[in-house]
Amino acid sequence: MAVLSNLLKAGIHYPENWSQFSDWFPDNESCQHYLSQLKWRDMFACPKCHLVNTPYPLSRNRMMCRVCRHQTTVTAGTLFDKTRTPLRNWFSAAWHMTSQKNGISALGLQKELGLKSYQTAWGILHRLRRAMVMPEREQLSGIVEIDETFVGGPARGTRRGGLSLDSLKSIVIIAVEIIEPKGFGRIRMKCIPDTSKKSLLPFVQQVVKAGSTIRTDGLMAYRTIPGLGYLHEYTTVSYAEEPAHITMPAAHRVASLLKRWLLGTHQGSARLKHLDRYLDEFVFRFNRRAANSRGLLFYRLLEQAVETKPVTYQEIIK
Repeated sequence: MAVLSNLLKAGIHYPENWSQFSDWFPDNESCQHYLSQLKWRDMFACPKCHLVNTPYPLSRNRMMCRVCRHQTTVTAGTLFDKTRTPLRNWFSAAWHMTSQKNGISALGLQKELGLKSYQTAWGILHRLRRAMVMPEREQLSGIVEIDETFVGGPARGTRRGGLSLDSLKSIVIIAVEIIEPKGFGRIRMKCIPDTSKKSLLPFVQQVVKAGSTIRTDGLMAYRTIPGLGYLHEYTTVSYAEEPAHITMPAAHRVASLLKRWLLGTHQGSARLKHLDRYLDEFVFRFNRRAANSRGLLFYRLLEQAVETKPVTYQEIIK
C-alpha cells in the first residue's frame, strides 16, 4: 500500500511488467486505493451531492460524505460494483487481457487465476470487454475504407473446417482509416443483420466524421452516401480487373486478422450473440497496437472500467 502511494505521488501511474504488478497490487486494499485514484484523482467527490470533501471511513470499505451523509464505496457505480470476485482477481484479469499480445481466453484466465468456475472467468472477460468502448470516442476521418465480411461457420460438434461459432454466419461491417501513402489507422466494427441501407448507413454516420472520403465496393446500398455529407469512391468488384482483396486491401486485411484471432486465442468458441463484445476487444487491441507499454493498456482499461456501469451475469448471457 505504501509502495503504491509513493509511486502514484511520483507520477508513475501503471506497472510495466508482471513483477511490478505483483508489487503494486499484493492485496485488495491496494487495488481499492488505485481505483480511488482513478475515480476521484486528488479528492473524494460525493456521488450524491457532488461536493468535494474528506469522507468518514466506515466498515466493509464504505465511506460516508461529511455533507449529505451519503454512504458509498470506491466500486459503487463502476464495472466492479457488488461483485463477489476479489478486486485482486479483477486486476489480474485486466493485466493478462492487455499485457498479452493476443489477449487471453476464458479457459486460460481460469487457469491463470485458479478459479473453480469457467463461468466466473468468462463473465469477468465479458465485463472488461464492455469497458473497452468509450461512449464519446472520436469518429474516423480522412479516407475511410468500408466493407463487410462473414464471420461464422459450421454448427457446434461438426468436424468441418472453419470457425465453429454457430450454424449461421454473421455479417460484420468493418471501417478502416487509410494513412497515405501506406498504412492503416484506427478501425471500427459491428455485427449487422443484413447489407441493406437501413443497416449500413447508420453505422457509417456513427463512426465516420462528415466530410471524410469513404471507399466502398459497388453495393447499391452505399450509393446514397454523398447525400449524407461524405465524398464517395466505389469500385464494382465484379467488373474490376483486380480481385477484391487488392481493390479493398485494408478491410480484407483486418477481416483476416479478426478471424485468425478468433481461431487462435478463442479457438473459434465465440458465440454469435456475443460477437459484438469480441469485436470491441479486437478494436481496442488493434487501435492501440503501437502503444509503447502494455502497462499503459492496463491503465486505460481500468480508467474506462471506472466509468462503465455495472452489469450482472444474467444480463450478459441474455
